[in-house]
Amino acid sequence: MSSEGLPAWTMVPFPALVLAIAVLPIAVPRLWERRSFQCLVVAACALPIVVHSVVTAQVPGLAGATTSYLSFVTTLGALYITSGGVQLFGDIEATPSTNVALVTAGAVLASFVGTTGASMLMIRPVLWTNRQREHRAHLVPLFIIAVANAGGLLTPLGDPPLLVGYISGVPFFWTLRLFPAWLLYVGSAVATLYWVDKRAYARESPEALVRDRSEVVPIGLKGKRNVALMFAVVPAALLPLGFREVAMIAIAAASLIVTHRSLRKDSGFSFGPILDVAVIFAGLFVCLGPIEGALANAAPWLPMRKGWQLFWASGLLSSVLDNAPTYTAFAALARGVSLPGANLVAGISGMKLAAVSIGSVVMGATTYIGNGPNLMVKAIAEGEKFPTPGFFRYAVFAFAVMLPAHVLMTLVFVLFDR
Repeated sequence: MSSEGLPAWTMVPFPALVLAIAVLPIAVPRLWERRSFQCLVVAACALPIVVHSVVTAQVPGLAGATTSYLSFVTTLGALYITSGGVQLFGDIEATPSTNVALVTAGAVLASFVGTTGASMLMIRPVLWTNRQREHRAHLVPLFIIAVANAGGLLTPLGDPPLLVGYISGVPFFWTLRLFPAWLLYVGSAVATLYWVDKRAYARESPEALVRDRSEVVPIGLKGKRNVALMFAVVPAALLPLGFREVAMIAIAAASLIVTHRSLRKDSGFSFGPILDVAVIFAGLFVCLGPIEGALANAAPWLPMRKGWQLFWASGLLSSVLDNAPTYTAFAALARGVSLPGANLVAGISGMKLAAVSIGSVVMGATTYIGNGPNLMVKAIAEGEKFPTPGFFRYAVFAFAVMLPAHVLMTLVFVLFDR
């Protein structure tokens, strides 16, 4: 029996669903694209736990999971819908300094409008600006590292793992303490971008540079009302439970009303991705309860007790699995090994929570399947005939770029998490 009186079999649906999310899109991609099939997989994993909770009168735990799920999906939905109503366009001179400015702006935006929103908003200006250049294969991988992943470290709105943490009791502004890590990872990615791009720019043919300078289109913004609605999500996230969810729904509805359909069409917006998230996370939140209790209870007997271990374990799993459930599992583990004291955040040692948060967010950049925006950015780039590396080549490149920062973070956790 688990800590909450649930039988051992209830530990199985969570890893089964996580494995399905990782394997089925690769094994049966066409079948997985059907939302009915996704619903069937989720139901197969979650319904046994729902039925057991109802039959054994353990409904309060199920109600708590439902409340957390609604907070999560309404917040993520509001960010997705409002950012989908904004289009940044233009084609400015593609110098190394320009590319650094665009990627840095995207990384800053990522913490406030989410890594998905910032990626969708900034990737097209980066692609359009560099379309005349010949040496540009490095741009998309470095954009994915800085904007689609590391940039989301500063607020719970930045990346789903941190949003799950906020819903689970981590204070909204606690993640601002991760600014040194944000600066380390974004800074190292941007520095690498400048170093590589400066050398690539020097190899450009005179014809490519002439085309680049002659086809300049000033940067412009469409959907300005949605910019205000995007930033309205921040104060709405601070509202009490119940009011918060209503506010998020109202913001999303307002965005749909004030945004012309042609703008969303030009931005490539569709409800598909957010509906996929809603379906999959409905199952994950239901299946998480038993596994959280089991991990918290088993933690004192497990060999994984140090911050650097949690950093690498949560990070490596986030490289190949969805990072939100990975974060939740390792946060439960960290809670179980955290000693009582004044520096607890939602029952977790501050250093251990930082280790799980940073590992889950930044190492999602290691592969194309580590975080949702990674594949979206790759698909958009390929649609624009922009060169992107293959799966394994990208993984080697991304890991190599982030390795110095990983080593430094490991040293920090070894020295300060005692």
